[in-house]
Amino acid sequence: MRAPALSPAPSPQVGEGSYTPKNLRQVIPMKSQKQFKRRFSFEFFPPKTPEGMTKLQAVRDQLASRNPDFFSVTYGAGGSTRERTIDTVLTLHAQGIPVAPHLSCIGATRESLKELLDLFVENGINRIVALRGDLPSGMGSPGELRYANELVEYIREHSGDHFNIEVAAYPEFHPQAVSAEDDLQNFKRKVDAGASSAITQYFFNPDSYFYFVDRCEKMGINIPIVPGIMPITNYSKLARFSEACGAEIPRWIRKQLQAYGDDSESIIQFGTDVVTDMCEKLLAAGAPGLHFYTLNQAEPSLAIWDRLGIGQKKAF
Repeated sequence: MRAPALSPAPSPQVGEGSYTPKNLRQVIPMKSQKQFKRRFSFEFFPPKTPEGMTKLQAVRDQLASRNPDFFSVTYGAGGSTRERTIDTVLTLHAQGIPVAPHLSCIGATRESLKELLDLFVENGINRIVALRGDLPSGMGSPGELRYANELVEYIREHSGDHFNIEVAAYPEFHPQAVSAEDDLQNFKRKVDAGASSAITQYFFNPDSYFYFVDRCEKMGINIPIVPGIMPITNYSKLARFSEACGAEIPRWIRKQLQAYGDDSESIIQFGTDVVTDMCEKLLAAGAPGLHFYTLNQAEPSLAIWDRLGIGQKKAF
């Protein structure tokens, strides 16, 4: 039997009732974030097969119709998808689509990184997502650079200010961090090394983002910190992803998703309501944009995008 679709109470729109940006700012200043121009982006992963590339092209066309600021393309653990990432990036760029390749340092040498940076410069690509990356099972050496701040520093040394360098941020803290304070210091090292802006790991509790930004402001960090957004379409997959990356699924969301069982229609409807509501809160508070983790699917992200009225006349 289909469980009833329970949606969270919709947030009043800007200017209605007590929920307004003015009142919200009294609790969540977000001073550093309100000064930045907003940008909206989507993330892909490189397909493994020609059929996957054909599917991605269709997804890309759907997403591109909304005129995002850029697409990012992921980079497998230890550079395992290097060639597919490069092919996807260059194909998108050749078609006039703004693109930001992911670049990780684990398993890489300075020379291999130099080759990639030069390739991107030659092709006019000016945005990179710089990450530490994961060490694949069986790989003995992490490479010549061990941490993301070292990669950012190397990119600046080699390419100067050519690239807008995006780095990762963790409002709920990196799962391998020794402590919350240590994780914040790691983030600051990336900023001090030359990061231009940051994209967060996804989360479902906006307070974690607001608190993280507040801590960053107190540390003198002054770059855009864009929330990463994960649409909810499948509970079991979401639970696995979240366990691996340390993203918390609030109990009330988890219990409701479990109640739907295999009713994918209700899961998607509920998930769209929940994530859209969170995005409205983030934007109303002054978040400098949104970055959607699409998992190479167009409809879940576009459902949220269109409800938010991004690119349309809707106030936030």
